[in-house]
Amino acid sequence: MPPIIPQYNTQTDEQVITPTVKPSVKLDEKLKDELLAQIQEESMAVVHCSYTAEFEVGIRIWNSTVLIDQGSGSRSRMLHAFNITVAPMWMLVEAGTTLRFTLIFASLPTTCEVFTLFEDIPEDGGFLIKVIKRNESDVYHLSIV
Repeated sequence: MPPIIPQYNTQTDEQVITPTVKPSVKLDEKLKDELLAQIQEESMAVVHCSYTAEFEVGIRIWNSTVLIDQGSGSRSRMLHAFNITVAPMWMLVEAGTTLRFTLIFASLPTTCEVFTLFEDIPEDGGFLIKVIKRNESDVYHLSIV
């Protein structure tokens, strides 16, 4: 039974009892699933990277960098890169310094538990980090070696 909140008629100073009713909302399960799928489609994975140069080196990231779900083989493409140049441009990292950059990827599949960061390029030296365990936030901190 809903709680009863006493109120007063200001003209007669009589107590008026009006039960308060909480609205009942029933969600359509199909609609709920469609909305959750839409949210998943628009989510993203954020990968914060750090790279410490042992000697002076040029570095860049290719647009072909992906996250690969190790269970399904599904690829999440890179959407944006911050604080690192995108091929064909190079940036110089001085010896002994650490470059920190962030990569934004399309969402991983909901079933993904473990994935790989793979810079799919036509030459040697691309980034490859295997066995990255998925977390609830989809925000990761990786050291590139």
